Amino acid sequence: MKRAYVIVLAYFASCAFVQAQKSNLAPSKPVTDEYFGTKIVDEYRNLEDLQDPATINWMKSQADYADGILDKLPYKKYFVDERLKFDKRSGYQVSNLKITGGDLYFYLKKAGDEKFHKLYYRKGFKGKEEFLYDPAAFISSFDPTSKQKHNFTINFLSPSWDGSKIAISLSENGKETSEVIIMDVKTKHIYPQVITNLEPTSVGQVKWLEDNNSFFYTYFPVIDSDSPEYTKNTEVTLYRLGEDPKKRKNVFSRVNNPELDIDEGRFPGIVQFNQRDPYFIGNLGDVDAFTDTFIIDRKDFDKGIKSWKPLYYKADKVYDKEPVGKEVYFMSGYNSPNFKLCKTNLEKPDFKNPEILVPEKKEETIKSFEVTKDGVYYTTTKNGVDARFYLYRNGKDIPIPLPFVVGSISIETKGKDYSDVWIYCSGWANETRRLKYDLKTNRFEEENLVPLIAYPEFDGAVVEEAIIKARDGVEVPLTLIYDKNLKKTGNIPVFIQAYGSYGILSAPFFARSYLMWAKKGGIFAIAHVRGGGEKGESWHKAGYKQTKPNTWRDLIDCTEYLIKEGYTSKEKVAIWGGSAGGITSGMAIMERPDLFKAAVVDVGSTNAIRGEIAPNGPGNVPEFGTVTKPDEFKALLAMDAFHHIKKGEKYPATLITTGINDSRVVSWMPAKFAAKLMANDASDNPILLKIDYEGGHIGGADLARAYANMGSIFAFVAWQLGLPGYQPTEKIKE
Repeated sequence: MKRAYVIVLAYFASCAFVQAQKSNLAPSKPVTDEYFGTKIVDEYRNLEDLQDPATINWMKSQADYADGILDKLPYKKYFVDERLKFDKRSGYQVSNLKITGGDLYFYLKKAGDEKFHKLYYRKGFKGKEEFLYDPAAFISSFDPTSKQKHNFTINFLSPSWDGSKIAISLSENGKETSEVIIMDVKTKHIYPQVITNLEPTSVGQVKWLEDNNSFFYTYFPVIDSDSPEYTKNTEVTLYRLGEDPKKRKNVFSRVNNPELDIDEGRFPGIVQFNQRDPYFIGNLGDVDAFTDTFIIDRKDFDKGIKSWKPLYYKADKVYDKEPVGKEVYFMSGYNSPNFKLCKTNLEKPDFKNPEILVPEKKEETIKSFEVTKDGVYYTTTKNGVDARFYLYRNGKDIPIPLPFVVGSISIETKGKDYSDVWIYCSGWANETRRLKYDLKTNRFEEENLVPLIAYPEFDGAVVEEAIIKARDGVEVPLTLIYDKNLKKTGNIPVFIQAYGSYGILSAPFFARSYLMWAKKGGIFAIAHVRGGGEKGESWHKAGYKQTKPNTWRDLIDCTEYLIKEGYTSKEKVAIWGGSAGGITSGMAIMERPDLFKAAVVDVGSTNAIRGEIAPNGPGNVPEFGTVTKPDEFKALLAMDAFHHIKKGEKYPATLITTGINDSRVVSWMPAKFAAKLMANDASDNPILLKIDYEGGHIGGADLARAYANMGSIFAFVAWQLGLPGYQPTEKIKE
């Protein structure tokens, strides 16, 4: 359908516009499935074939149409210009810092006018910076003779123990799958062998052995995310420099270890170890925080003896662990939903009755820990937004006062043989600061890799941490970000984000996008709904499988609280859920379409009962359930927004996004949701399907493009909520 855009001073979202947008409906070839006597009609099963020309053409037409609308919304230009201005002001960005025992700093750096990060290193914090590698120089081993331009980005680094070599992982256009090259740091020589078929950002990483010439990684036999065999039968591989990567040494997998009865959908991986540790520990990963885990004596491993044996199972509720010699330190959720810090001997392990170092805290959840020469440093969080820092040493639990209030903390160390410890401190309205802690003086010293800069644009921004009571009496944390001069008018544009899955907490970070919204007269809110990790494992399990409805109902209750308290009204509220948060936002508008003016379903999971057949599906069964069990099928159907769409219902204005290279929430899922919503909605509200053809689940590497995608989201919401000063002056004409 051809459309022309003309400038008019008129209301943008006219009925004619909406009818034009919805007239291009997707082809429909219904399929009926039966689950335990329940028949389910899937009107858009045909869209799951992403190679079908009809599907391709419809998705492309919708993507072009959405971009044509979104690109003309004034808030988008404001957003992108501001973010690029911030980058230019800071001069450069640094990420992915890795520090070796020899005090070599390896990191990625991008100047304000560059598109992609490059690799650098230096000796110590104050050492001279040296350039190592530009991803633009990489030529894919899959396409070595092509003249087509490829946009590769470095997405993972792993230096050897002595820092003499570094593994550099590169991926293209937001894909999860990477290729890894090895560089000799001193000579900058790149080894000719390229390691392929791995996803080190999510599975297995690259873990060097003490010889600094070999490492473990997890190999994917199939890397085509459209294949039903993708993610199945992965294997831990031991690679030595100079060897042919195609001649793999499989050391821990379903194929190599049939006696362990490893499920084909689990991801074997080696736990991070120390030099000279007497054991290797192997996980079988999925989305569950608790894993089935095995152990092998290093002597047997070196001799090629397959003596892997169980160390513990999921039921033992070991959340995180760090082996140190013949002992292992770990966080335990066993009878401790807020976790306790423990250790046990690997020769006679007892994970249900271990030595308890730090008992469970009533009001705080233990979040992370690191073992150092001086003791065990650990962090806690209260309601996911109030972070604390501690040291367990010589039998004492020592609180370490922080120099300022901190929303979230992450710890960085060199390892168990060193005293060096740094913390990264973040907040909703504060830049992340890197502080080095000196135990002897009990003082912190700033060691920021990027100079802190001023943001006068955000002066007067306020962060309020509220608690609201959900319909069942449970207290739900709610973060509000707004300008100090804001008055309750009952008409404030409110944008609410919620996630609520996998026990992941929505931790504070320097949220420039949220602050920009607040300074334009809106409120940005984060609803810390059940299913996340804000209040420990019990909070996670309260929004999981059969209890999943709590997740979107908490979001609904937070919205109603803001309306009741006089902040806003139904015509001024938009919600936002991404990835598994698509269940949250998708089901919120299904259950209460009258409550929201707009919704963003961002790379969202919206077709839960089809999740298992998606590339990332089997690994998600522990979180959401399986259609092969009656009770879990009912839970999946209850959280499936696609199947809750009703004919003739008036739904909010909805922006649905996807990345064409997404292997976590495959792009047919948002496409199906958009297609059915367009065909059944009776309102005059726009429904847009935005597709990033150069991105994946978390976008691509080009920051300008990432800003444009994020700007589209905020621009859509600004348009729909009537944010003053940011209403469009264009109307679509057939």
